[in-house]
Amino acid sequence: MAGRGKLIAVIGDEDTVTGFLLGGIGELNKNRHPNFLVVEKDTTINEIEDTFRQFLNREDIGIILINQYIAEMVRHALDAHQRSIPAVLEIPSKEHPYDAAKDSILRRAKGMFTAEDLR
Repeated sequence: MAGRGKLIAVIGDEDTVTGFLLGGIGELNKNRHPNFLVVEKDTTINEIEDTFRQFLNREDIGIILINQYIAEMVRHALDAHQRSIPAVLEIPSKEHPYDAAKDSILRRAKGMFTAEDLR
Protein backbone atom coordinates (compact mmCIF):
# COMPACT_ATOMS: atom_id res chain seq x y z
CA MET A 1 0.00 0.00 0.00
CA ALA A 2 2.98 2.32 -0.31
CA GLY A 3 1.94 5.64 -1.76
CA ARG A 4 -1.78 4.97 -1.31
CA GLY A 5 -4.15 6.24 1.31
CA LYS A 6 -6.59 4.21 3.34
CA LEU A 7 -10.09 3.34 2.21
CA ILE A 8 -13.48 4.24 3.59
CA ALA A 9 -15.68 1.22 4.28
CA VAL A 10 -19.48 1.42 4.46
CA ILE A 11 -22.04 -0.80 6.19
CA GLY A 12 -25.51 0.45 5.42
CA ASP A 13 -28.84 0.15 3.73
CA GLU A 14 -29.05 0.08 -0.05
CA ASP A 15 -29.60 3.83 -0.47
CA THR A 16 -26.66 4.76 1.76
CA VAL A 17 -24.20 2.32 0.22
CA THR A 18 -25.31 3.18 -3.33
CA GLY A 19 -24.72 6.87 -2.64
CA PHE A 20 -21.20 6.24 -1.41
CA LEU A 21 -20.46 3.88 -4.29
CA LEU A 22 -21.61 6.54 -6.76
CA GLY A 23 -19.24 8.89 -4.92
CA GLY A 24 -16.37 6.55 -5.76
CA ILE A 25 -15.56 4.69 -2.54
CA GLY A 26 -16.07 1.16 -3.91
CA GLU A 27 -12.91 -0.97 -3.94
CA LEU A 28 -11.92 -4.63 -3.89
CA ASN A 29 -8.79 -5.64 -1.99
CA LYS A 30 -6.20 -8.08 -3.34
CA ASN A 31 -8.38 -10.97 -2.10
CA ARG A 32 -11.37 -9.50 -4.02
CA HIS A 33 -13.23 -8.52 -0.82
CA PRO A 34 -15.30 -5.32 -1.14
CA ASN A 35 -15.12 -2.41 1.30
CA PHE A 36 -18.90 -2.23 1.67
CA LEU A 37 -21.87 -4.26 2.84
CA VAL A 38 -25.47 -3.63 1.80
CA VAL A 39 -27.68 -4.64 4.72
CA GLU A 40 -31.02 -5.96 3.53
CA LYS A 41 -33.94 -7.42 5.44
CA ASP A 42 -32.51 -10.94 5.14
CA THR A 43 -28.97 -9.95 6.25
CA THR A 44 -28.21 -11.61 9.58
CA ILE A 45 -26.68 -9.88 12.56
CA ASN A 46 -23.81 -12.38 12.35
CA GLU A 47 -23.08 -11.28 8.75
CA ILE A 48 -23.04 -7.63 9.84
CA GLU A 49 -20.80 -8.34 12.81
CA ASP A 50 -18.43 -10.55 10.77
CA THR A 51 -18.12 -7.87 8.08
CA PHE A 52 -17.50 -5.18 10.71
CA ARG A 53 -14.75 -7.28 12.31
CA GLN A 54 -13.20 -7.98 8.88
CA PHE A 55 -13.13 -4.24 8.16
CA LEU A 56 -11.47 -3.62 11.55
CA ASN A 57 -8.72 -6.06 10.68
CA ARG A 58 -8.02 -4.84 7.15
CA GLU A 59 -4.87 -2.75 6.85
CA ASP A 60 -6.28 -0.82 3.87
CA ILE A 61 -9.31 0.62 5.73
CA GLY A 62 -9.00 3.88 7.68
CA ILE A 63 -12.66 4.79 8.29
CA ILE A 64 -15.77 2.65 8.72
CA LEU A 65 -19.12 4.37 8.16
CA ILE A 66 -22.14 2.52 9.52
CA ASN A 67 -25.81 3.48 9.56
CA GLN A 68 -26.73 4.16 13.16
CA TYR A 69 -29.72 1.82 13.20
CA ILE A 70 -27.42 -0.98 11.97
CA ALA A 71 -24.80 -0.03 14.57
CA GLU A 72 -27.46 -0.61 17.22
CA MET A 73 -27.69 -4.25 16.07
CA VAL A 74 -23.98 -4.82 16.70
CA ARG A 75 -23.43 -2.25 19.46
CA HIS A 76 -21.32 -4.69 21.52
CA ALA A 77 -18.83 -5.01 18.65
CA LEU A 78 -18.60 -1.23 18.21
CA ASP A 79 -18.14 -0.71 21.95
CA ALA A 80 -15.33 -3.28 22.01
CA HIS A 81 -13.38 -1.38 19.32
CA GLN A 82 -10.80 0.78 21.12
CA ARG A 83 -8.30 1.70 18.41
CA SER A 84 -8.36 5.07 16.70
CA ILE A 85 -7.81 3.55 13.24
CA PRO A 86 -9.98 2.55 11.65
CA ALA A 87 -12.24 5.29 12.94
CA VAL A 88 -15.88 4.23 13.21
CA LEU A 89 -18.53 6.84 12.45
CA GLU A 90 -22.26 6.32 12.83
CA ILE A 91 -24.30 8.04 10.14
CA PRO A 92 -28.03 8.53 9.51
CA SER A 93 -30.03 6.78 6.83
CA LYS A 94 -32.94 8.02 4.81
CA GLU A 95 -35.43 6.18 7.05
CA HIS A 96 -33.62 6.56 10.39
CA PRO A 97 -32.38 10.00 11.54
CA TYR A 98 -29.18 10.37 13.54
CA ASP A 99 -29.54 10.34 17.34
CA ALA A 100 -26.42 11.57 19.15
CA ALA A 101 -27.63 9.98 22.40
CA LYS A 102 -27.25 6.51 20.83
CA ASP A 103 -23.75 7.10 19.43
CA SER A 104 -21.40 5.34 21.86
CA ILE A 105 -18.31 6.58 20.04
CA LEU A 106 -19.44 10.20 20.35
CA ARG A 107 -20.15 9.64 24.07
CA ARG A 108 -16.65 8.17 24.48
CA ALA A 109 -15.10 11.17 22.67
CA LYS A 110 -17.04 13.62 24.84
CA GLY A 111 -15.74 11.82 27.92
CA MET A 112 -12.20 12.72 26.91
CA PHE A 113 -12.81 16.41 27.56
CA THR A 114 -14.01 18.43 30.53
CA ALA A 115 -16.24 21.48 30.26
CA GLU A 116 -13.18 23.68 30.89
CA ASP A 117 -11.37 22.15 27.89
CA LEU A 118 -14.13 23.38 25.61
CA ARG A 119 -14.05 27.02 26.78
